[in-house]
Amino acid sequence: MNVDRLLAWPFQDVVQTYTVRDTLLYALSVGFGSDPVDAGQLRYVFEKDLQVVPSMAVVLGHPGPYVTDPAAGIDFRKIVYGEQALELLRPLPAAATVRARERVVAILDKGRDKGTLLRTERHIVDDATGETLAVLNATLMCRGDGGSGASHGEAGPVHAVPEGEPQRTTELATLPQAALLYRLNGDTNPLHADPELARRAGFERPILHGLCSYGLAVHALLRTWCDYDATRIASVRARFSAPVYPGETLVFESWRDGQTLSFRARSKERGVKVLDNGCALLR
Repeated sequence: MNVDRLLAWPFQDVVQTYTVRDTLLYALSVGFGSDPVDAGQLRYVFEKDLQVVPSMAVVLGHPGPYVTDPAAGIDFRKIVYGEQALELLRPLPAAATVRARERVVAILDKGRDKGTLLRTERHIVDDATGETLAVLNATLMCRGDGGSGASHGEAGPVHAVPEGEPQRTTELATLPQAALLYRLNGDTNPLHADPELARRAGFERPILHGLCSYGLAVHALLRTWCDYDATRIASVRARFSAPVYPGETLVFESWRDGQTLSFRARSKERGVKVLDNGCALLR
């Protein structure tokens, strides 16, 4: 890993126009519409009174596959998402042109056997008005790049999920083709589609995008605590603790303390915790 090069990576502004069709596709890819007569879900997958899933911000303004650039020096085949955080300053429009810029804010070596954490920040603004819509903070676990001793910046905050039984539980089933659907939002990493490549990376078959699991978590929170009102979500962050395989059912457990929601998720079929340390703030 070329640490100095990454810390000074010459990211350019990314201008992206998305349409109502893109908004509907994203909602479908994170499980909305599974009950097509549920009025709450229908608000996200039908043009009438359309709302935008807050987590759609994570597929906007992506800087492209810079981690595959030889100048970065990263074994990109072994990268997985470690954490994702989203601060939503205002509800996303159903269609807009946005401008975004990425930057690397931290690189933290966890050891040769664990890899290196690469933390980034992305600001997304409405290109027409200049208003900031969202701020994203992501942590990539570069599993093949540990041992450099690099330590620049700080790790993200860790939210402690309450002990004991959750206040509320909800389940969301994923489709067998969920990864093939989600990749149409722009993340075409073959790890999520190519069985041979997935096996070489250490997985029994293609895995679901971590950001799809994150979107499913936001779906679960909207259903469980927000009566499917997107304007209630101010921020969401979570850690990815294990991969999800398309076709599995995710069980979301959550707690509320004032305006703070805590949550985690596990695979119902395998009993494995797949999301942890989840925290969302409500408006």
